[in-house]
Amino acid sequence: MDGTLAPANWKVGVDIGGTFMDFCALDTTSGRIASLKVLTTPDEPGAELLTGLDLLAERVGLDPACVSRFVHGTTVGVNTILQRKGARLAMITNAGFEDVIELARLAMPDMYSLFCHRANPLVPRDRIFGVPARLRADGSEPLAPTAEAVRDAVAQARDVGADGIIVSFLHSWRNGAQEAKVKSMIEAEAPDLFVFTSSEVWPVIREYERSSTAILNGYVHPRVAGYLSALEDRLASRGVPAKALLTKSNGGLMSASEGRRGCVSMLLSGTASGVMGAAFLARQAGESQVLTLDIGGTSADFALIVDGEVQYGSDERIGDFPLHIPSVSVSSIAIGGGSIASVDNHGVLRVGPDSAGSTPGPACYGRGGTAPTVTDAMAVCGWLGQVEMAYGQLKIDRDLARAAVAGLAEPIGRSVEETAQAILDIAVSEMFVEVEKLGSRAGVDLRDFTLMPFGGGGPMLGAFLARELGMERVLAPRRPGVVSALGGLVADMRGDFLRTVFRDLDAAAVSTLRAAFEALRDEGQAWLTAQGHDGPAQIRLSADMRYAGQSYEIETPLEPDWLSDPARMAAAFHETHRQIYDFNDDDGAIEIVNLRLAAIGLTPKLDMAAEPSDGASQATPERYVQVHLNGARDIPLFQRSDLVSGTEFHGPAVVCQEDTTLAIPGGATAQVDRHLNIHLIFAE
Repeated sequence: MDGTLAPANWKVGVDIGGTFMDFCALDTTSGRIASLKVLTTPDEPGAELLTGLDLLAERVGLDPACVSRFVHGTTVGVNTILQRKGARLAMITNAGFEDVIELARLAMPDMYSLFCHRANPLVPRDRIFGVPARLRADGSEPLAPTAEAVRDAVAQARDVGADGIIVSFLHSWRNGAQEAKVKSMIEAEAPDLFVFTSSEVWPVIREYERSSTAILNGYVHPRVAGYLSALEDRLASRGVPAKALLTKSNGGLMSASEGRRGCVSMLLSGTASGVMGAAFLARQAGESQVLTLDIGGTSADFALIVDGEVQYGSDERIGDFPLHIPSVSVSSIAIGGGSIASVDNHGVLRVGPDSAGSTPGPACYGRGGTAPTVTDAMAVCGWLGQVEMAYGQLKIDRDLARAAVAGLAEPIGRSVEETAQAILDIAVSEMFVEVEKLGSRAGVDLRDFTLMPFGGGGPMLGAFLARELGMERVLAPRRPGVVSALGGLVADMRGDFLRTVFRDLDAAAVSTLRAAFEALRDEGQAWLTAQGHDGPAQIRLSADMRYAGQSYEIETPLEPDWLSDPARMAAAFHETHRQIYDFNDDDGAIEIVNLRLAAIGLTPKLDMAAEPSDGASQATPERYVQVHLNGARDIPLFQRSDLVSGTEFHGPAVVCQEDTTLAIPGGATAQVDRHLNIHLIFAE
């Protein structure tokens, strides 16, 4: 911990991952930060919250009654989808269009494999029911649904044991009244079933995208709502007066009450929060081009920060399913500290995707796990096990790690240490492939970027990945293990809103665009008010645009004044298209499909004071330890708490701290800045 803090006005950020729940607590009176990790309790999600609050009270004097802000990021929604443990849903749609979910976009996961198949949908075809109803593309209603048809569909939904119903009709992006009418009929007929309409969840054009987003929202709704209710009860039981805020997929915050209905907007809350925290720390350290690497117990997540700005997208994936709401753009791979290594039937060593999680966890945790994991390989190689971990909650048992890895050594004909090193090499190579894809999609040269590793596992493997990618710089933040929890404390309130306008970009479209913008602006302001935000705010405007004849559009940032100037909007689109594809057609006709607005309620930012520096000096190691790095060798071990501003040292080395371990390969020079970040610079 950072030392005993006096009771004060506290802001607490919490993020739950696959193995640990992370806490980052700010004493706003002194400006000091305390951090903590608590092992998760999969059988009782959220129970670890009380353990963490009690430990913070015991160790740093945090008084729950003095918590003025509580921000929480959770994986309960995304895990519900990945584990397929969500609600049993039915869907009501137009008669004759019951196959929309089954058909999807007809895309296969691997176009080059004759044996691949698409994942089973969350709502199978036998739970999709059509009713005679129709809207035209202009929003007019030639055929209204009848009460009798809706009653029949509800009866069929009951017969298949549905917990809730999704209503999705053609062209409801233009006019949501028909869906709303059917929803009210269902609620009157079956008040015990929850109902979501596609137009209320995300009113975007294209029926599959709109329907699938509504399905994701309904699928996780019961578990998310139950989790949030339990969260609020637990906070109340400890006397926390602050209303719970949740981190969202878009990197912003919302109230827990909204999270119960708008579940889909928080599916990527943890990963997005980590990127927001990393962006804050990168700006503080003077880094503007950053590749973030967040490794937890089950996955490694990558994101780009370009010119100091987090990158956003609206086509992320949750497991097998596309997510079409605005989200921080993150790429993930199933490689984490708990990823299990195995030898397949062909004698090939593999890592992941299965994870030991926190229960039973890696073998070296001594919690009953026997399968060899990436964490066990780090312990066998000597990078872990030199000190206690997770704020004294874990003591690494290297003998158990060796026993687990030994089960793989014989089949592949290598020593235990060589097998452990091979596990680490495979994990790094798997991440290498995914990061290269990310760089190619973004059109950037990753050698121009600085790698920022965080999470419990990021600092263990980050420097090795950077070296393989040819990156010359690594930035290891002061508290890498709790960056995602910190992200909640620096995030703003943010709501995203959309209107599909679907017009040619010309003078005739100006009135439509202005009217859509004003409606979005009013909706955004009303949303901020509903969230209880009464401070400064800003809006960000963009549009999904394309050349006439293209099938998909690209998001183009706009200024509100440009909506009266089609030529200025066209110029912005041409430039955005050129940046992405290295091509634009200045004479091409342009269509504007969607208008997007982000309403952002600005929150006070953390003021983390810099430490004084007496100039460069050589750091003194606590002791030397033996690691396996292309053979056994002794390398220096440093305690992070002993490293002060201005000190430097050289790799290979290991830096231990309470929330993670930083492994530094040879060829790197480590320098500590005034915020106690460690900068690794690799020699050319």
